[in-house]
Amino acid sequence: MAYVMVAVVGGMLGLAYASVPLYDLFCRVTGYGGTPQRSTVANFKITDRDVTVRFSANLNHDMPWDFKPLQNKQKLKVGEQSIAYFEVYNPTNEPITGTATFNVTPHKAGEYFVKLDCFCFTEQLLEPGERRKMPVVYYVDPSMIEDRNVEEVSEITLSYTFFVDKNAETVESIAN
Repeated sequence: MAYVMVAVVGGMLGLAYASVPLYDLFCRVTGYGGTPQRSTVANFKITDRDVTVRFSANLNHDMPWDFKPLQNKQKLKVGEQSIAYFEVYNPTNEPITGTATFNVTPHKAGEYFVKLDCFCFTEQLLEPGERRKMPVVYYVDPSMIEDRNVEEVSEITLSYTFFVDKNAETVESIAN
């Protein structure tokens, strides 16, 4: 009985540690929770349906950067490829590495929002006073028009949040 209980507790601990990466994988594959799909090839079947994409830029409370979209919204046809730009600025006197996460709302449209290229989940090192323009290349998958659950969706919001990347190797730590 003791061995069974130890095995059950060990299995539960293993599942607890694996739950975050497994949930992240599930969201990326299915688009659940507003997670946009990532692709390297665009489906360029452009439809007659218009969609407005709004852009939001946020900072975690300990991130001292300035971060903003260079356009508030873009109107495009479903299936049409577009590019949006965000600007980030490091006003401090020290280099800071940041990493951005993203989300799409409404969540049910997340599986149809496809990013071909973006700055998310990659380390962005900004030197003191550095300003950078960062592009996002995307489209809304035309299969969205066949889904009755998103018929009323005419506006999608792409939101990014930058965090200080405390695990990033700085130039000083690499030199030492």
